[in-house]
Amino acid sequence: MLKNFRGRPSLKTVLQASTVAGLAAAVLATGIPVEISRSYAEAVNVQSPSVPSFANVVDAVSPAVVSVRVESRIKPASDDGDGFSFDFNGRGFDDLPDALKPFFRQFGEQGQGHQGQNQQRRFGQPGGPGRLRPVAQGSGFFITEDGYIVTNNHVVSDGSAFVAVMNDGTELDAKLIGKDPRTDLAVLKVDGKGRKFTYVNWADDNKVRVGDWVVAVGNPFGLGGTVTAGIVSARGRDIGSGPYDDYLQVDAAVNRGNSGGPTFNLNGQVVGINTAIFSPSGGSVGIAFAIPASTAKDVVADLMKDGTVSRGYLGVQIQPVTKDIADSLGLSEASGALVVSAQEGTPGQKAGMKTGDVVTAVNGEPVKDARDLSRRIGAMTPGSKVELSVWRSGKAQSVTVELGTLPADQQASAGDDNGQPEQAQPPASEKALADLGLTVGPSDDGKGLAITGIDPNSDAADKGIKEGETITSVNNQDVSSADDVVRVINQAKKDGRTRALFQIQSKDGSRFVALPINGQG
Repeated sequence: MLKNFRGRPSLKTVLQASTVAGLAAAVLATGIPVEISRSYAEAVNVQSPSVPSFANVVDAVSPAVVSVRVESRIKPASDDGDGFSFDFNGRGFDDLPDALKPFFRQFGEQGQGHQGQNQQRRFGQPGGPGRLRPVAQGSGFFITEDGYIVTNNHVVSDGSAFVAVMNDGTELDAKLIGKDPRTDLAVLKVDGKGRKFTYVNWADDNKVRVGDWVVAVGNPFGLGGTVTAGIVSARGRDIGSGPYDDYLQVDAAVNRGNSGGPTFNLNGQVVGINTAIFSPSGGSVGIAFAIPASTAKDVVADLMKDGTVSRGYLGVQIQPVTKDIADSLGLSEASGALVVSAQEGTPGQKAGMKTGDVVTAVNGEPVKDARDLSRRIGAMTPGSKVELSVWRSGKAQSVTVELGTLPADQQASAGDDNGQPEQAQPPASEKALADLGLTVGPSDDGKGLAITGIDPNSDAADKGIKEGETITSVNNQDVSSADDVVRVINQAKKDGRTRALFQIQSKDGSRFVALPINGQG
């Protein structure tokens, strides 16, 4: 028997002896050899319920999704010899993708110095036209087998060259076919030299329901093909980005670089194009906005055909109809589009549309609001005739308009006015419309009434009316004195109305404001 260094049996020896003795006792007691085995704990294995996987969709659509790299010739923002700065197509250094910042930071440090030092490193300076450098990146996807790619206008805007990077790493030069700032869409084309590309189709987004699963595929932060999943959380979102806002709201994680990438349904069809995110921090908080397939499909088809989009044009400035405005005009509900002005020589003006008209339907189909009217007219072919139902002077009427073509330089906002605000003139009459919170006087040009004073605690102040603006009409009747205003208001009260519609002119344009008239007499 083994002993430890003190001459005593070791613990191991004692345990071995005990085990042998136990086995011998078991054999003697039963006469049958006993099989001895050690017991081990089993690994955790949970049988979870079966859940849907997006893997099949992702496998099918990934080859159709590309990363879009935009390149441009970098120009100095300053000609100072001692300074060094770049103009990234109107973007600052902080707007660059993180992956590109180290390069430009290093390049900038190398290019700095005293006048004449390292001048050969400066792009865009006399003596060299500058080289193409990456300035932006986004996502896109093939919609034809011969290489047409859809992306966002803001991704390719002002780029000089474009590269489509496929999911297998293949890089292909792309040509800009056309872009449409109003819907933020653009089309690129690559030459595959006979290669047929995997492409995807548009979904019928009229069948997309809030709560449906969707998968977003794109190139966030320049990482390459990345997949996120979520649901459609809302439809018809207006985020103030343009006159045709009608976004799908998606709760998938979408970040910088995802712009222009597709959002798919579980059939692998494109229901929307990722365009914007709501983000207080700059990163994803789970709320993204996608251009619906129904909008993108028509615009992309026009861009592929002509490189531009031709839109129907009325030539009238419009605004939404609020409940207060509806009450002041005698409308039963707050819907339709209120005409603020009809521009001279435009189709709307030629057809007889007037300030104060409310467009309630187009070709018999009700108009929801001003944005709805803009989208529907814009989607029509220039030269086509449309029948507009309008509410005018308390009656429903019909106006037929032959649409024009939206000018290429037409801006979404009201025209610029470089003049200074009108200076309030001393009032010709001491009579104040006290119950409305307004003090008025004659305007400089004799048209309308200049607002010379405003009660900060009045409804007029709450509605944003300011001193220096002009009242041009009340309930669509021209006014040139305080007596005119009171006369129109008294008539409105006799007609059973509780509000009057004031047309307000400012340096920013014209608008309508409905004010309560219960206390005015």
